[in-house]
Amino acid sequence: MKLSDLVKQTGEWLKGEGGDADIVISSRVRVARNIKGYPFFHWAGKKDKEAVLSAVEGALKASRYMKGALFLNVSKLDDIDKQFLVERHLMSREHAVSDGAKALAVDEKEIISVMINEEDHIRAQAIQSGFNLMETWRVLDSLDTELDGKLEYSYSNRWGYLTACPTNIGTGLRASLMLHLPALVVTNQIGRVLRAITKLGVVARGLYGEGTEATGNFFQISNQVTMGHSEEDIIDNIEKLIRQVVGRERSARQYLLMHNKAALNDRIWRAYGTLKSARIITSDETIRLFSLIRLGVDIKSITDIDRKILNQLFILTQPAHLQKIEGKRLSATERDMKRADLIRSKLGS
Repeated sequence: MKLSDLVKQTGEWLKGEGGDADIVISSRVRVARNIKGYPFFHWAGKKDKEAVLSAVEGALKASRYMKGALFLNVSKLDDIDKQFLVERHLMSREHAVSDGAKALAVDEKEIISVMINEEDHIRAQAIQSGFNLMETWRVLDSLDTELDGKLEYSYSNRWGYLTACPTNIGTGLRASLMLHLPALVVTNQIGRVLRAITKLGVVARGLYGEGTEATGNFFQISNQVTMGHSEEDIIDNIEKLIRQVVGRERSARQYLLMHNKAALNDRIWRAYGTLKSARIITSDETIRLFSLIRLGVDIKSITDIDRKILNQLFILTQPAHLQKIEGKRLSATERDMKRADLIRSKLGS
């Protein structure tokens, strides 16, 4: 498997399948782990970092869950490749910005990815399409259990898994779901909903997690607490909250269809017309317009587009993806032109 192979396939989380896939785009579970006997990454010297990298990479290559996986030396990747992996939600922005003894492993289906020597020695995640959080956790738990048998984790009977950031101590688990909530935004309910769930131990962020703002009505919602609860309890709690948010979004969509259908359809079809005719378009405008078209597909106002095509365009129109497709660096203007060309081609077909 090569890095260039990823451009030719659709990641598992973009398939538009699974429970409530019209609202819940993806389910993701991540665990933070460190190897006993080695300092945390930011306090480790060069030799310790290299030793951790060698040990974790060896364990992953011997794993039956990572058979045929792609292994990448992060320090040897150029800026476009790093951004490409961040856009695919396979690597964090933090892992991409600094060099050194860092690596990334990605399984063939892009369900599992493992960052080695990010903030912690191991940041492993599983990500799947739709509202599928418990099954996603089971996939990651199987890999985590296997690695625990090959590597000795830093663990305290009192505190749980020891991590570089105190907020991850305990289970070291973060469960998150990416939601598309356009109706709650249009009806001005989103602020109230997010404030309510934040009081119950979750946090809402943008497309690329911590430090990013919501764009195009897409939100990542994840747990804040990792200690004092089991992994299953954490996942069960966030699933209950997400079901409430999904229910609120469905009610808001129904309200718009009953009371403001003409105006809503006008916005949807104007967005469709712009995307099918634009010759230059930015990534931010693209995401905003995709949000409206996706809503149009979900409420059956638009019937000639498959959700999977929109999901593909959602990722292929990102800056690094456009440059990987073209096989060269592009200026901002060239990217905006290529993005418009790609969208017209896909929607026209």
